[in-house]
Amino acid sequence: MADSLKDKACIVGIGETEYSKNSGRSEMRLALEAIKAACEDAGISPKELDGIVRFSVDSNQVDEIARNFGIENLRFFPEVFFGGGAGCGIVQMAAMAVALGKAKYVACFRALNERSGFRYGQMASAMPMAGHFQYSIPFGLMAPGSMVAVMAIRHIHLYGTKTTDLGEVAVAFRRHANMNPKAMMHDRPLTLEDHANARMIAYPLRLFDYCQETDGAAALIVTSPERAKDLKQKPVYIMAAEQGTGSWIEMMTSYQRENIADLEEYTRLAPHLWKEAGIGPEDIDCAQFYDAFTPLVIMQLESFGFCKFGEGGPFVRDGALQIDGRLPCNTSGGCLSEAYIHGVNQIVEGVRQIRGTSPVQVPDCKHVLVTAGSGIPTGALILRSP
Repeated sequence: MADSLKDKACIVGIGETEYSKNSGRSEMRLALEAIKAACEDAGISPKELDGIVRFSVDSNQVDEIARNFGIENLRFFPEVFFGGGAGCGIVQMAAMAVALGKAKYVACFRALNERSGFRYGQMASAMPMAGHFQYSIPFGLMAPGSMVAVMAIRHIHLYGTKTTDLGEVAVAFRRHANMNPKAMMHDRPLTLEDHANARMIAYPLRLFDYCQETDGAAALIVTSPERAKDLKQKPVYIMAAEQGTGSWIEMMTSYQRENIADLEEYTRLAPHLWKEAGIGPEDIDCAQFYDAFTPLVIMQLESFGFCKFGEGGPFVRDGALQIDGRLPCNTSGGCLSEAYIHGVNQIVEGVRQIRGTSPVQVPDCKHVLVTAGSGIPTGALILRSP
């Protein structure tokens, strides 16, 4: 395909700060630390960066980052909207720039003090009482958890999904976090009984169905395959990158759809993703799903074709998502148990899996699926080994 991005760009550097409840430093400092670490990992100087792609919701402006690093000519500096939905989109944007020769080395990053600063779980006072929110906030849908709970209960009603299936997701990802020293939940095991006994927040979602609130930053460096040959790390090829919205799109409350238990933004982009990559779900060795809430993982399994609609619940039972299961997922612990950095840390983990350097390594991992935020305009990537 002449218009395909397939294998025209590589991720060559990854960097992270520690993940915590209180970083003790500014979001700018966090961003600079993560980008610098990614450059060091790639074997380049930050001054060699000529592109930076940011989340529209990130507090750090690219001109300030450029000044801090002494970058003299930043040639490419877009942003991607829709919060967590931007995670894979920033990498897609960087890949496009590299493929078109608009930049040589592009940094993608997300930095936030989401625990010590603005907490997304307490959004009612900050969300605008305008647009579609004016029709939901007055009736109690005041934060993402309660909005996702509506979709989750519909999935349960339509397909017989069990709340223990949500627990299977939480327990699998916590097991991986327990083996990942960087994870916020590294030293806190979780059982299905613990999940079932946790306090209810928004039925059917209990405490452990929710992601972490995290301070920290993560970053990646994207360049061309030709330049990648001379750098420190084994390049990780961007095999496919797509974005999608689905019908009647709203931020988290797309309840006018024919089936609100179908995450259409994934369902509609998935065929394009598989076509560009030239592979299918059966070829994926490891998935890094955006897991802000456990039911969204079950729905994504269906949207991307790992199982039929309505079969996501049975799919996750008996440890299927664990490192020794049939589809290892979120091997760092994901948003649920490693950290919530709007999913960029899960792209970092996807790179580690391809490199073979993850603390929770899938043997002979060649293809990784990574997804961005659920219930909003979003994106997805397929990464592959050289």
